Amino acid sequence: MTPTETFISHLIELRNRLLRAVIGLLVVFVTLFPFSDRLYSLLAAPLLAKLPQGAQMIATAVTTPFFVPMKVTMLSAFLLTLPWMVYQCWRFVAPGLYAHEKRLIRPLLASAIILFFIGMAFAYFVVFPVVFGFLIGSAPAGVTVMTDIAEYLDFVIGLFLAFGFAFEVPVAVVLIALMGWVSLAQLKESRSYVIVGAFVLGAIFTPPDIVSQCMLALPLWLLFEIGLLVVRWLPQPTDQEAAVD
Repeated sequence: MTPTETFISHLIELRNRLLRAVIGLLVVFVTLFPFSDRLYSLLAAPLLAKLPQGAQMIATAVTTPFFVPMKVTMLSAFLLTLPWMVYQCWRFVAPGLYAHEKRLIRPLLASAIILFFIGMAFAYFVVFPVVFGFLIGSAPAGVTVMTDIAEYLDFVIGLFLAFGFAFEVPVAVVLIALMGWVSLAQLKESRSYVIVGAFVLGAIFTPPDIVSQCMLALPLWLLFEIGLLVVRWLPQPTDQEAAVD
């Protein structure tokens, strides 16, 4: 097979993989669309539980009541099909990897997906009640909290992403160690900087109270320590593998 034919075959394979990923996303989206209002109600539950009795959320734009639940449905479909999309990407790149690279990347990909979902679940079940309780409780007397549903969606998406990516710390630690960028000793020496950075990130991505800040900073620190444990248990690459790389 000539280089041109090989290149074309790779493009065809990439097209097929992307098409399968998009079809999977659309199928799940169409399946969930009739339940879009319920999905948004589920997303809004942590805030509604903290609102004063009689208070409610509002929509300040004419199209917001339709488009916001639709966006929630699309995001839900994307999350549900994320493993399928990652699998399609893996099937595309896997033939070009060495056996030892496959053995390392497969658990890293699986761990990354699982940790991302755990981070989102931690935000929803643990962080949201505390954050919304603080924000609503800090409203001045005489002020009725009535949050716009579009602004609420943007806010929770930001927190979901912050905690989802924050829980990727062990994967990042293992990856940079496997790439040879830093050694285990260097990672241990950077522990103090990681702790400071974790609290800085907590101050940036959470409301300005110490409880919310610690709810992001402490998991970041703990996940960094878990990454160090995994790196300590990893087998060192052989000279032959290093030479192949």
